[in-house]
Amino acid sequence: MAENKQQSGLVPRPPVVVVLGHVDHGKTTILSQIRKTKAPKEAGGITQHIGAYQVESSGKKITFLDTPGHEAFSAIRSRGAKVADVAVLVVAADEGVKPQTKEAIQIIKQVTLPFVVAINKIDKEGANPQRVKQELAENEVMVEDYGGQVPVAEISARTGAGIDHLLELILLLAELEELQAPTSAPAKGVVIESHLDSRKGLIATLIVQEGELKIGDWVSAGDTYGRVKSLENFLSKPIRVAAASQPCVMTGWESAAKVGQEFQAAADKNEAERMALAAVELGPINLFAQESLATDQVNNKKVANLIIKTDVQSSLEAIDHILRTIKSEEVGYKVVGYGVGTISDADIKNARATQAAIIGFHVGIDGSAKQSAEREGIKVQIYQTIYELVENIKSLMSELLEPEIKKNALGKIKILAIFKGGDNKSQIVGGKVTQGQAVRGALIDVMRNGILLLSGRLGQLQQNKADVGEVAEGNECGVRFDSQSKMISPIAVGDVLEIYQEEKIKRTI
Repeated sequence: MAENKQQSGLVPRPPVVVVLGHVDHGKTTILSQIRKTKAPKEAGGITQHIGAYQVESSGKKITFLDTPGHEAFSAIRSRGAKVADVAVLVVAADEGVKPQTKEAIQIIKQVTLPFVVAINKIDKEGANPQRVKQELAENEVMVEDYGGQVPVAEISARTGAGIDHLLELILLLAELEELQAPTSAPAKGVVIESHLDSRKGLIATLIVQEGELKIGDWVSAGDTYGRVKSLENFLSKPIRVAAASQPCVMTGWESAAKVGQEFQAAADKNEAERMALAAVELGPINLFAQESLATDQVNNKKVANLIIKTDVQSSLEAIDHILRTIKSEEVGYKVVGYGVGTISDADIKNARATQAAIIGFHVGIDGSAKQSAEREGIKVQIYQTIYELVENIKSLMSELLEPEIKKNALGKIKILAIFKGGDNKSQIVGGKVTQGQAVRGALIDVMRNGILLLSGRLGQLQQNKADVGEVAEGNECGVRFDSQSKMISPIAVGDVLEIYQEEKIKRTI
């Protein structure tokens, strides 16, 4: 079997691992602990965050995708590129399964990734790993303790307890997958990060999946291409070759490569250009494109205008992907501007012209732009987690929803006498409070034989010919009824006034 693999040019490769889970459950701390204890060190330590890194455990390498969370992973998946081989589902032992945990479970199942559950914070007060396992079972994740096949590592990312066991389980899952890659084929892989560096120009972080990427290779990624001018590993150390499952930083692009785009080495510049041109003809994948906006306008759907600025392009893709999951029949959002970099005066001007809120992710704001925003009352909010950012956008949209109106019944009056007609929009009547109380200023529904006749307001209330604010049950009173519209059919003896107040309840999406 090994001889056949060798003949076909297939060699074992390290697993690529993505860590998913609810915000604040410890994904970043786990990745930091693994990197601190298992990654190779250089003088000065790791100097650059590139979105991926490799560690060594039991003499075997593992590549970790260090993404903002499962939203970014989903954005990469949306282009059809299979990036990860194994997932780690992180659940805090003291909090259990939360909304993002459930979303992460769905993503793992959709892409059929083998995964291990890391129950984190086992050293924290209130930690209850058994409850976590029960909640996972309720969400169709059957761990080994519950007769399933999903392995579990109980860990403390803070102290490092259980990290070695977690890495052993990852390697075991990877071994079962028999991960291999051809070495002789042209290099292929996925762009996982892309941005403009002030010193190096356009750079992209790549995960090589097949073949070997070398200095001097021509590559195409979607509608752009370039020649590999330099390669660095995750420690910012220059390398000449990047092998399968290895993260690397490449310079030499003609234009910015799109996150999630597959790249492929080409024979020469002409072939790379042809491949990029073919991708252009297929049409670009537009961020924040919403086909339903025209329909929304026809239906008078209220829309929250947004301008989104992020630190890197992958964050834009992640936000675009998760915003598409927000569904409402009554309100929507429209991204009227987006980009990578600091929030600037141009963004403030755009926000003023479009009446938009500015949403930032891992970015700052220019001093003059901040002053302009404060002076003109433009809402600018900056977030460090995509989860909080999206919750805020939901809140902005929720503000556009008409509130739910709840009727709180106050009392009933049985009409005993008609005193005066007043004008055609009011009437003075007398009656007895048969239930609850009558309250001046309250709303009234006039009921006749159980059918709604009129609606209006209790404009004036008298008891013993004196103006009062309230009349209790069992007492008689005089009422000036102010109708909401012209009174075609006036109140008659025997009608019932149902008195109530309206409570406006804020709705959310």
